[in-house]
Amino acid sequence: MSSLEKLKVRLANVNALNSAIAIMDWDQQVLMPKGGAEARSHHVSILSRLSHEAFVADDTRTLLEKAKSEVEPDSDDEAMLRVVGRDLDLRTKIPVALVERKSKLSSEAHESCVHARANNDFPGFAPVLTEMFEICREEAEALGYTDHIYDALLNQYEEGATAADCTRMFETLKQPTVDLLADIVENGRRIDDATLYGSWDEDAQKRFSVMITKAIGYDFDRGRIDTAPHPFCTGWSVGDIRLTTRYKPYIGSAIFGSLHEAGHGMYEQGSPMEWDRTPLAGGVSLGVHESQSRTWENIVGRSRPFWKHFMHDFTAKFQVLKPIDPEDFYRMINKVEPSFIRVEADELTYNLHVLIRFEIECAVLTGQLAVKDMPEAWNDKYESYLGIRPRNDSEGCLQDVHWSMGSVGYFPTYSMGNLLSYQFWTCLERDLGDVNTMMEKGQFGPIHGWLKDHIYSKGRKFTPKELVQQVTGKPIGADDYIKGLHAKYRDIYGLN
Repeated sequence: MSSLEKLKVRLANVNALNSAIAIMDWDQQVLMPKGGAEARSHHVSILSRLSHEAFVADDTRTLLEKAKSEVEPDSDDEAMLRVVGRDLDLRTKIPVALVERKSKLSSEAHESCVHARANNDFPGFAPVLTEMFEICREEAEALGYTDHIYDALLNQYEEGATAADCTRMFETLKQPTVDLLADIVENGRRIDDATLYGSWDEDAQKRFSVMITKAIGYDFDRGRIDTAPHPFCTGWSVGDIRLTTRYKPYIGSAIFGSLHEAGHGMYEQGSPMEWDRTPLAGGVSLGVHESQSRTWENIVGRSRPFWKHFMHDFTAKFQVLKPIDPEDFYRMINKVEPSFIRVEADELTYNLHVLIRFEIECAVLTGQLAVKDMPEAWNDKYESYLGIRPRNDSEGCLQDVHWSMGSVGYFPTYSMGNLLSYQFWTCLERDLGDVNTMMEKGQFGPIHGWLKDHIYSKGRKFTPKELVQQVTGKPIGADDYIKGLHAKYRDIYGLN
């Protein structure tokens, strides 16, 4: 057996351990009884340690180096070795004890966060969150960085990205967003979406969500939709990619949440089957991943032609909405209004939610802000940037589960995804032509096919920057996003 073959066997063993962890995490958020939390944290910490030890063992590095002489240039195997080398470099810098400590705490902290949000009890959650940020500081120091402690953590999610990149991105986005928002508030037509709030049958919502996600290309033979407190997508094989959603008084919550997670799911399902359970399968970065969820949620799911096609089916399930004019409905689901909940924010103000989280993360990591003071800092920023102040911590700094899971450095990738969604879509429209007519006729296959050919099927073979350059011919930028957003919302609000 060659060194390459031995390495692939070793990586398959690691993949199996990571898959077991992912299944346990899905189960914890979807099915597990509360009483299982303590045991689950121990199970996950042990499996995480075993996975980490197996991957970072000296034998893995030895096989990796020997395998380099056995692969063809520009081959899939050469790309796999590059990906493994990057992952190995990142993970060998983190002590096993820290990995186990973080895994155990994240399982406990998730339950603590859910409880704290339900009971508006940030003080009860603060000690756990303080410990998690301390672990993330230790993790960043172990990984190493040159300019900013945030760089080490962000690089794990978006290869090559830095805090300085994020600062420039938000500086580019902030003023056009604020200006357009001010124009909408001062000069835009009034939009009343009160009709979309009420008590909606959950089974009907699920059936409609399944219908539209199936229509756009999510494969239910290789996936499913369940309910969880915080919507997410996960999976452990190209053949088993799962979504979750949640049902709230706003009828769009489950619909757009399902489209969002389906975007993630189709990206994962789109990896070549021959890469299944190897390091090449899956999304190349969280920014590119988010571009796909935002494409299907916002560019497709909140478009006129999408609802011209689905409005009849929608009102058949929710007949109280039948009197709504389709054009009014289109404006309602795109209403711009500062809100407290990031995952339910309108497309225009969404990046301000991400900016707040980025600034708080940086402040806590650098010691400028103590975790116990996070609620006040959070509320002040919401009042400053969005003109609203959370009434309690449950709709404030307790709304996201990311920090409880140790995902610090993650949030800016959401805004990167917003930019890339429009950047990719501009190229898709250039190649496919009249995509609006396609959507109005329910023909989503060409759109899904283009995305699969250009993005999904590439997996992790190329770096994020290489992939963006290949698909769009330029680095990530805000031009297409700002142009697209301004055109859309000036039309919706009747602005010149």
